[in-house]
Amino acid sequence: MDEHQVVWNEKVAEKLIKKLEKRRMEGSYAATAALAKEEVIAMITPGASVYRCGTMTAGEAGLWESIAEMPEVKLIDPYEPGIPPEEGLARRQQGMTADFMIASSNAITLDGKLVNLDGMGNRVAAMAFGPKKVILMVGMNKVTPDLESAMARVKHYAAPVNNIRFGLENPCVKTGLCSDCKSPTRICNMWSIIEGHMIEKRIHVKLIGEFVGY
Repeated sequence: MDEHQVVWNEKVAEKLIKKLEKRRMEGSYAATAALAKEEVIAMITPGASVYRCGTMTAGEAGLWESIAEMPEVKLIDPYEPGIPPEEGLARRQQGMTADFMIASSNAITLDGKLVNLDGMGNRVAAMAFGPKKVILMVGMNKVTPDLESAMARVKHYAAPVNNIRFGLENPCVKTGLCSDCKSPTRICNMWSIIEGHMIEKRIHVKLIGEFVGY
């Protein structure tokens, strides 16, 4: 990333953190995904349970492997290879009462709104209520000017790319764009727009000064 983009990331992140604070959420900035990973790990307390949600950002940073190696920390992983679908569902339900949830956000607006779209709804449900602490790792590529552009980003970029990643048979996999399909494998089912929180600092947004995740 060139020096001009780095400066932009830092300046915008600084403003975003202030906007999040006004919404009773918490924010911090890490210049790289590697640094963000170390800072997130430092937030996890001994003996805690950690709910893994679908996020390319954390996966690319190698976060899950590091958490799995932490002594006295229980990783609730519905994505463990080889487990049956019913076990994956049970772990998603278990994650609702975890000490920590780690995920990302599909988009964040310049005024601090978090915009997400889920297939099953476990991620957006847990963001809103359940786990004691929610940590969202968000690359600066997900910053959008306003709510309309955030929803467009999610619908016409993040969702089709994730469909391709999951290997699903949806119209958007063929075209690369959302067609508002009614496919049984549709992952665009449940919107969430978080404008604030009654529990101050429950949600911590770790902004990352790299283009990571979808």
